[in-house]
Amino acid sequence: MTVCEYRAGLEGIPATQSSISFVDGQRGILEYRGIPIEELAQKSNFVETSHLLIWGKLPTKEELENFEQEIRLHRRLKYRIRDMMKCFPEGGHPMDALQACAAALGLFYSRRALDDPAYINAAVIRLLAKIPTMVAAFQLMRKGNDPVQPRDDLGYSANFLYMLNEKEPDPFAAQILDVCLMLHAEHTINASTFSAMVTASTLTDPYAVVASAVGTLAGPLHGGANEEVISMLEEIGSVENVRPYVEQCIEKKSKIMGFGHRVYKVKDPRAIILQDLAEQLFEKYGVDQFYDVAVELERVVHEKMGHKGIYANVDYYSGLVYRKLGIPTDLFTPVFAVSRIAGWLAHWKEQLNENRIFRPTQIYTGTHAAPYIPMSER
Repeated sequence: MTVCEYRAGLEGIPATQSSISFVDGQRGILEYRGIPIEELAQKSNFVETSHLLIWGKLPTKEELENFEQEIRLHRRLKYRIRDMMKCFPEGGHPMDALQACAAALGLFYSRRALDDPAYINAAVIRLLAKIPTMVAAFQLMRKGNDPVQPRDDLGYSANFLYMLNEKEPDPFAAQILDVCLMLHAEHTINASTFSAMVTASTLTDPYAVVASAVGTLAGPLHGGANEEVISMLEEIGSVENVRPYVEQCIEKKSKIMGFGHRVYKVKDPRAIILQDLAEQLFEKYGVDQFYDVAVELERVVHEKMGHKGIYANVDYYSGLVYRKLGIPTDLFTPVFAVSRIAGWLAHWKEQLNENRIFRPTQIYTGTHAAPYIPMSER
């Protein structure tokens, strides 16, 4: 009889074979289809990077133009989905609204032709196109306003900021957001991607796959951490309070949000790029009041915990960038979802190629042959 080794959270146990992305946590390397994330951040854009992830190669000029055009033409929502969103509670979290909306798409496009390339292409286009519209629409609807219709003449990130803030954004701000979306687009088999893969392995529709991933991303230990970073910086309040805060966290063995990663034992390469983006934004639009606190906090955490391989992760600076772009704190994780759609769809498509339903085993720790106790004796 084979004895299974239990590892909490399946840590270090391969769940699949994939050619989508690569991470080396010891050297701080992240690659999409073999291309370093730093190179993509400098030379690519989110739509092109999405094509790379999902279809496995950089597109030709014609392929990219067609891909962008298809996305532009499918940004609008069915009016019934908008009507459904109007019934959501104003105090509901945008991630819950997004999960419901993503699942609702499956009602309108319910044909599950997973062996049809045209169906797969259409699903990819709809999800990439409509998820940003859903996030922006909910933001305006919960304030009692009608959603802003997307503009076909604006690029992916510029259109999202336009729908969100009801004004055409500065091209520089749109470019910064576009890089952010690229950085968050994919990261191997993280919790939400694994959730998407498990759901995909049942051969359900891609809208249910994305809805399950959105629900997983919502947790504070995954995508929700960027919201917690801002709350933490606000709680610390000033540079002088940083060291006492860190020392108190170490004493209580409580987590410092935005630090540490299950894979990276050096500073997350995405955090390096995001910090640079933050500094570019602050130079143009003014420094965020908590940036000095963030820099000092990273310095002290490195001093106290760097020897344990605890460094800033992707969540640490992303919130400061998003806030400077005018994105409300509780939309940080939905914006993460907007970008991660590309990675989820890439893994969904890859899962379909050689599908086998996920069915892990367990190590049973309960009793055996227990007697049933009558109600009168309990």
